Amino acid sequence: MCGIIGYIGNRKAAPLMVEALKRLEYRGYDSAGFCTINNNRTLIEKDVGKINEVENKINLNALNGNVGISHCRWATHGNVTKENAHPHTDCNEKISIVHNGIIENFSQLKEMLIKKGHKFRSSTDTEVVAHLIEEYYKNNIEEATRKALQHLEGSYALGVISVEEPDKLIAARNESPLIIGIGKGENFIASDVPAILKYTDKIIYLENNQMAVLEKNNVSITDINGNKMEKEPVKIDWNSELAEKSGYEHFMLKEIHEQPRAIAETLNGRTENGSINLKEDIVFSDEELLKVSRIIIVACGTSWHAALVGEFMLEELAKIPVEVEYASEFRYRNPIIDEGTLVIAISQSGETADTLAAIREAKRRNAKVLSIVNAKGSSIARESDSVLYTYAGPEIGVASTKAFTSQLVVLYLFTLYASNLRKSLSNEKIKELIEKLRKLPLQMEALLHNDAKIREIANIYLSKQNALFLGRGINFPIALEGALKLKEVSYIHAEGYPAAEMKHGPIALIDKNMPVVFLATKDIYTYKKILGNIQEVKARNGIVIAIVTEGDEEAKKLADYVVPIPKTLYILSSILAAVPLQLLAYYVAVNRGLDPDKPRNLSKSVTVE
Repeated sequence: MCGIIGYIGNRKAAPLMVEALKRLEYRGYDSAGFCTINNNRTLIEKDVGKINEVENKINLNALNGNVGISHCRWATHGNVTKENAHPHTDCNEKISIVHNGIIENFSQLKEMLIKKGHKFRSSTDTEVVAHLIEEYYKNNIEEATRKALQHLEGSYALGVISVEEPDKLIAARNESPLIIGIGKGENFIASDVPAILKYTDKIIYLENNQMAVLEKNNVSITDINGNKMEKEPVKIDWNSELAEKSGYEHFMLKEIHEQPRAIAETLNGRTENGSINLKEDIVFSDEELLKVSRIIIVACGTSWHAALVGEFMLEELAKIPVEVEYASEFRYRNPIIDEGTLVIAISQSGETADTLAAIREAKRRNAKVLSIVNAKGSSIARESDSVLYTYAGPEIGVASTKAFTSQLVVLYLFTLYASNLRKSLSNEKIKELIEKLRKLPLQMEALLHNDAKIREIANIYLSKQNALFLGRGINFPIALEGALKLKEVSYIHAEGYPAAEMKHGPIALIDKNMPVVFLATKDIYTYKKILGNIQEVKARNGIVIAIVTEGDEEAKKLADYVVPIPKTLYILSSILAAVPLQLLAYYVAVNRGLDPDKPRNLSKSVTVE
């Protein structure tokens, strides 16, 4: 989950790498480091802290040179210390590397290298790679790296440079994402696209067990056995401004406010004349989809909450049985998959290690795999049979916001597509549902422009250490997501529950200090039950915050605080209800003096197990 930037070209590498690495800081901010080569010398500056803090501690002006590698760390092996910060070098400081991933056999390799006389300076798994390359180096950094790779077990994205060959930058990848940016008279490596969008929109995605040699005017790619590979660059249609704060104090707030645009983009071209058009996205034939008798959705974190909403949608409207699995558990089970099973994988980054492993397990068992991702060309997208993209644009904030609501919209589109195919809904009903769906961006705009009540409610949480979020039906997953957002960015312990389960334990926690958020939008199923749950909390002096349908006077009489959302179909209410909970988490974090873009211990993309 670390971030890597590498550069080779005619410009001074260090300032460019600092700027690019700041765009990757959501991948790790325990420590940061930079290495360049100049006049046959390795120049390294690194320290503990966020990139701005490290930048203030070190002398970047001293890092001359037109080739370099840099790294922001999310610690896996070894404490957060200057010695463990990347880059790492060999014994003679001639070979320098940065690494994202986990070398699973590093202990054995380290023991072998120590016996051969190598001296280690850190307690990381990464340093063994630098010494292993040194062990094989015989005036050819490409060949030495290739031989070293053949001994590595685990995951890695690597950037390698050598004083002996300063006109080359080596990149290699297995299970951890790494991209190559193609420029004019310069080339880049990076862990993620937003880091280098300012410099190029032409990207090559390295595949597993591939290695690249970058020179300022050339890129050559081979597998780790040296066989040449031909790969054409992909043009990225995100613009670099989407990866900027654009006047907002934090990326999280900017991305919350980008949701109307993200939803409109995700809908664009997919709803025409009262019908759903996914023919360009879904490669499965109608006959294949009609044979689907069961769906398994695999995901992690926020995407898992989206999957739970998708389960409700698909079973309610398309009448297809659905199971939702944590990808991290699915991969270690013995799942029952038959020819009627469709596996749907959901991942914002398309690089989530557990979700990637889960779809590989599904494909090994001959399941059809449909993925919902935000990143074109990502590993999950490439390894799936079919892809439904969300068009949320780059999401920089660690706590997912616009990606989540875009995932819900895509799940809804697929549900209507399947419903039409299976004739579980009439054409007239589908047209009505599409009409309500198309209104969401404007309704969300209105909701975002009226956040004064959320700011007021956020003040309640200043002195609180615990919080509950309760919902029923399709809004139970939104309660889970609201709790996750709050604990991610404010460090308040929060739990989400089905409201009816409150009496089976959580009610013991309720007193005058416990804020309880209810998802209490109107529906024909559970609204009256939710009102009863609110009264139970009030009877125990809990603080009730209710997300309600606009114009609901009944809930208003019971709750201490009410946040209305625009009227829509019950099955779409979850998409709107997520927004005030995102804003609540954001304002609570800011009120507590925290940076919601960089919550402690968290990284944006979990690319290691």
